[in-house]
Parts: sequence; C-alpha cells; structure tokens
Amino acid sequence: MRLQSPSMSELHAFVTAARLGSFTQAAEALCVTQGAVSRAIARLEAHFGQPLMHRNAHGLTLTDTGRRLYDGAQAPLQAIEALSAELRADDRRLRLTLSSVPTLASAWLVPRLPDFHQRHPDIQLSFAAYRRNEDCSGATPDASILSGTPEQWPGWHADYVIGREMVVICHPGRLAARRAQGLWSTPAGLLGEALLYHSNGVDNWAQWFAAAGVPRESVKLSNGFDQVSILVRAVMADMGIAVLQRCLVRDDLQAGRVAAPFPDLPIRIARGYHLCAPAQRRDHYALACFRLWLLETAGRDPDVLAAGAPG
Repeated sequence: MRLQSPSMSELHAFVTAARLGSFTQAAEALCVTQGAVSRAIARLEAHFGQPLMHRNAHGLTLTDTGRRLYDGAQAPLQAIEALSAELRADDRRLRLTLSSVPTLASAWLVPRLPDFHQRHPDIQLSFAAYRRNEDCSGATPDASILSGTPEQWPGWHADYVIGREMVVICHPGRLAARRAQGLWSTPAGLLGEALLYHSNGVDNWAQWFAAAGVPRESVKLSNGFDQVSILVRAVMADMGIAVLQRCLVRDDLQAGRVAAPFPDLPIRIARGYHLCAPAQRRDHYALACFRLWLLETAGRDPDVLAAGAPG
C-alpha cells in the first residue's frame, strides 16, 4: 500500500512554524536554518498539492487546509516524540548515527574507523544516507560531516576536521610530457589545460589560482562532475586536470595513479569538511567520544599538521 503521509521532519517544521507564527522562530526551536524550514514546508505543500500557509507582514496565516493539518498533526507528533524519547533513553548514549560526504567517508574516514572501535568497543556507529542540505531536524542522523564553511550552519556546533588543503592532479603521462616540453614551471602554465571541476566546488580552481598568484579572470573551466570519484576517473583517463582536497586523493597519488605538478605548493581554501551537530546534542555521550577521536585523528594528518592549528 502506498503511504499517503509526508515525512516526520516536514510535519515538525510545519507544526512548529504554525505554532510560533514564524519561520525564524521555528528554525531556532528546531536548531535548523530558516531555509531548511522553508524548504520542508514547500515539500509538504507539494505533497498535498495546495498551500498550507501564507506569509505576511504580521507573520504566518494558515489556510483552511493548513489549519486542518495543524489540528490533526500536533497532538500525534507530541505523542510520538514523547514515546520516542522513552524508547531511546536506555541505549541512545551508546548509539551514534552519522551522515558524511561519501567520498570523504570512503577515502579518509572509514579506513581509520577500526581505531575508533578499538578505543570505544561499546559504541555502535551507523551511517545514514547523506544529504547535502542536512538539517538534523529528525531523530537521525545525530551529526553530519559536511563540506562548507561554519557560517553555513548557524546555531550548530561545527568543528573543522580536514579538507582545506588542495592539490592539482593530472595523468602521470601528461605531467611527463609537459615537463619534457619545458612547460608547467609555474602555476600559470596550467591555464591552457582542460580544467575539470566538481559541481559543488565550482570556485575551487579560481581560489587555487588566486592563491598561486594567477588572476582569477584568467580561469576558464572545462567539464564538470557531480562526484569526486568520477572526477578522479576523468583525470586518470587524461581528460584534463583537476584540483581537489589532498586527503581525498592521497592514496591515488602514492600509488601513481595520478600525479601532482606542484605537490609542495601549500594552497588552502576556505571550504573544508566539518563535523556538524545541533547544539542540543552537545551532551550526547557517543557523539562526544566520536568528536574527540575524530579531531585527534585529523590533527595527526600530514596536511593538517603542515597547516598548523585549524581555525
């Protein structure tokens, strides 16, 4: 049977906004962004195919349908929340559900997790599906490792982990050929190449060149990819060159699958991977253990050590 009900996070956003009469106050109550509340209610209206509330100078006004939904959903949501808290109270402190940028998880985090489990064999760690605009308004995940800058997550605890250190990668044969031609002696020499990029980091090339002293307006991008793994494969196929977080491609560099024209050029960008969690989960025992281990582990990474203490 096809379910007709919407998701719990969308209902929570709607009921909280309707109760408080404000998207801003609802966001503060749920420890998410105002945009997350707005998107959740938009999805809810799309689900029912009609508006549920109107915004005006005096706040929010429910439509007739919105009033019916609010009256019908408020009490059941409160009951479900109370029951959920009761059922989860006993074992929640030793359970941790995370979501993470997939490439970081596979290339950097997962290979290091045996050390975490050795230190904390009593903690059960599981991974939820990754969402780029995670709002942590539901029961899971407890925290997320997201890519960006701290101001993107107001009201959250956002600890920098790794990923500001960038490196240009290319096919080893391309590097050998360019060096044999006397090219690529400076970063500006890369401008004539096909500059491949990740669709979630369109500005990475411009930031890298600017830090290397090359005018940003000279940068002309080539093909874009929405997954780091595919972007790296494109470099291995010699479609062009790419600039990526060094922690994601260190194994490929060490194995010789890709090469770095300027391996010792210390260029860092503002974006990085952060462990993000709502403020109300600060005292979650398993999360506190994982946070301490994660920051210690990242602090031993060669790139983070070279950069000094993260800001």
